[in-house]
Amino acid sequence: MLAMDQGVVEEWLSEYKTLPDSAVSAYAASLKDKGALVPALYKVIRENYSELLEPVCHQLFEFYRSGEPQLQRFTLQFLPELLWSLLSVSAARDPHTSGCVQALLLGIYNLEIVDKDGQSKVLSFTVPSLSKPSVYHEPSTIGPMALTEGALANHGLSRVIYSGPLFQRENFTAQNRFEVLTFLLLCYNAALSYMSSISLQSLCHISSRVCICGYPRQQIRRYKGISARMTVTSEFLVQLLTGIHYALCNGEAELGSKALDDVLYRAQLELFPEALLMGNAIKSTQQGAALKNNSKEGARSIQVEITPTASRISRNAVTSLSIRGHRWKRHESQEASVDSDGTAGGVANPDINVTGAGSERLPNGDSVRPRSDGEAAEAGTDPRSHDSGRGQEVRRQKSVRRMVENETSGSASVGRSQY
Repeated sequence: MLAMDQGVVEEWLSEYKTLPDSAVSAYAASLKDKGALVPALYKVIRENYSELLEPVCHQLFEFYRSGEPQLQRFTLQFLPELLWSLLSVSAARDPHTSGCVQALLLGIYNLEIVDKDGQSKVLSFTVPSLSKPSVYHEPSTIGPMALTEGALANHGLSRVIYSGPLFQRENFTAQNRFEVLTFLLLCYNAALSYMSSISLQSLCHISSRVCICGYPRQQIRRYKGISARMTVTSEFLVQLLTGIHYALCNGEAELGSKALDDVLYRAQLELFPEALLMGNAIKSTQQGAALKNNSKEGARSIQVEITPTASRISRNAVTSLSIRGHRWKRHESQEASVDSDGTAGGVANPDINVTGAGSERLPNGDSVRPRSDGEAAEAGTDPRSHDSGRGQEVRRQKSVRRMVENETSGSASVGRSQY
């Protein structure tokens, strides 16, 4: 460790101890401006025999115990590296070098499983319904679902799963190690949107190392660290995949893809159905959806199908009302053309053959043709016939034509008398 990094860490350790309680919030907001502090703390955690490791772990626990959200998130960003430090030491069977790391992780765990009153928490999770769309799926892509009585009864209902209460732990054992680590990863994933890029990179690195150590893929990855196999659980891999999925969509596509392949590799070897299901789902969305931004600047998003709205569905729907509206529009357009071509003094003078000869068309789109006596009798007995409407339209047109002719003849006679 360089002397400059050691000086940065020592200054950080000393300045927090002299802060009054009223200045903690301002100090927490100023930590993000110290760019050299976080890399220096990572170096301390990675060196298991560093003399600064114990005071650093103690101060990180003080940060978390303070209850200040920004200080708690500052501590959580080192959680992947702390988990790797614990697991690597456990695999090397040298637990005495990680006593302060174990105390820090157990302290965070015991603080998170209780509320402010000291009562054990019971966590609740809502399982989404496949019949409703989400950012991960569309019901139309799953296929037609049978509308059975049971499916209709369960439509819109949400299942709630409860977890807890959890028990406090005083030390790590082979039985409770991954129970504690899985819960800590759950707390880390709850604050993923606040994690820095270096924390996401650390998560991807330790995911790959935990899954391939002691297996043939370790030689492919050319990782020369610990060669002992590490025991994992399906729940632990699921929490790792949650963080990897976020890293994939937020600037760490290369490391996230490699970590995803390694976790799937280990899940296949261990035959973990939950991890296989989630890992393959993430991989299929990664292959089927294009990511908008290829650079590491800013967050990326996954393209999904948007459920069409009601207006979009009914825009092209053919109904009886739309047919009637279409006929009225056509009737109005034809009347407008008659007004523009054959008007006399502002009064329409339509050229309509009312004698019934030929096959002339009326303004409403119907045709007038001669009918035989049988057809006329049949039309008169059919209650659904529209002949009565046609007859009224013809009579109206005849009256309009007579009125126009009368006005024209009257104006002509007045002109002759004046002359």
